[in-house]
Amino acid sequence: MARKKLSAPDPASALKVLDTLRDPVVLLDPDDYIAFSNLEAEYFFSSSQGQLAKSKIQDFVPFSSPLLALIQQVREHESPVNEYRVDLSSPRLGADRIVDVHVTPVADEPGAMVIVFRERSMAEKFDRQMTHRGAARSVTGLASMLGHEIKNPLSGIRGAAQLLEAVVSDEDRALTALIREESDRIVSLVDRMEVFSDERPIEREPVNIHVVLDRVHQIAASGFARDIEFVKQYDPSLPMVLGNKDQLIQVFLNLVKNASEACEHRDHAQIRLKTAFRPGVRLSIPGANERVALPLEFCVEDNGSGVPEDIQMHMFDPFITTKPNGSGLGLALVAKIVGDHGGVIECDSQSSKTVFRILMPAAPAMPTEIVQPLTGEKQQ
Repeated sequence: MARKKLSAPDPASALKVLDTLRDPVVLLDPDDYIAFSNLEAEYFFSSSQGQLAKSKIQDFVPFSSPLLALIQQVREHESPVNEYRVDLSSPRLGADRIVDVHVTPVADEPGAMVIVFRERSMAEKFDRQMTHRGAARSVTGLASMLGHEIKNPLSGIRGAAQLLEAVVSDEDRALTALIREESDRIVSLVDRMEVFSDERPIEREPVNIHVVLDRVHQIAASGFARDIEFVKQYDPSLPMVLGNKDQLIQVFLNLVKNASEACEHRDHAQIRLKTAFRPGVRLSIPGANERVALPLEFCVEDNGSGVPEDIQMHMFDPFITTKPNGSGLGLALVAKIVGDHGGVIECDSQSSKTVFRILMPAAPAMPTEIVQPLTGEKQQ
C-alpha cells in the first residue's frame, strides 16, 4: 500500500501546529517584541495573543532575569542555547516559576529568535504531592493508635471529673469543669485525626463544580466572610468532575475560610473563585501504567498577606499551621480528599496574593438520551 505523503503546510497551518504544543513558544523580533505566541504561551503569561503582540519580553520578567542574558548571548553568537532550571519568578508571572529554556535564532531573520519554555515546577509539585500523601498516611497510623490509647482513658477521666463536680466546693468546681472541657477538646482533635484513617472508597459521581462553588459562596457570604467581596470567574463550558459533592464542598469551604482569615484585615478584602480547562496536564500515579489527565483547574485566590515562605513547602503536612489556636489538620485533610479524588493541590503565595490551585480529572462522558419535555417519550 502506497504511503500517503503530506503536502507542505501553509503558514496558517504551521501556526496551528504550534498551538498543539504543550510548551509555551514565543517568537521575538530584533527589538524583543513578541511577534508570535502559541496558545500555551497565553496560559503561561496570563495574557491574550493580542496583548502579547504589543509587549516586549522584558515586560514579563525582571530586569535581572537570566533569560535576558540568554537572549543577548544568542544574538551575539547566533547559535542556540539551552538553559535548565531558569527562575522566571516575578510579580507578573507569579512565584516558583522554574523552567527549562531553549533559545534558537531564526535563519534569515537577524536578531529574531524562538524561545521555548518547559515548566519544571509542575512536575516537582506533583512529586511534592506524593510526599503530602505519605505524610497523611503517617497520620492514619497515629490516629488509629490515638483512638484506642487516648480516647478510652479520657472517657474515664471525664466521668471522674463529673462525679467530683457534684461533691467539691464551688472553688474546686471550676477545676473539674476545666478537666471536662480539656478532655472534650482532646477527643475532638482525635476525632478529626481519625478521618485520615478512613480508607473506604469514596462514592463518586459526575458533579458540576460550579454548583459546589456557589454553595460554598452562599455559606461563606452569609457567615464568616460576609464582609468580603467575592469574584467568580467560571468557564461555563467546563465538563463535570468525577467526585463526591459533600467532600468537595468540605474542601472548598476549608480553602475559602482560610482565604477569608488571610484577607479579613485588608481594606478591600477579595476572594476569587476561578475555574478553567487546562489540557495537557498529566500525572503519573505510582503503581499505574498510564498517566492520568488532570484537565480541570479550580482556584481559590485571596489578596491577603500570603503564606510565610518557611512553611510553604510543608503547608499540606499535618500539624503545620500559622494560626495561634490551629490544629494544622485542615489543609492536610484537604490534600487527602483531593488525593482520594485522583487530583493534586498546590499553592502559589506572594505578599499580596495567595492562590490554591486544584487539578482534577473530568468525569467520563456518559451516553445521554433526549427526552420530550411533556410526554417523556424518547426521540429516535
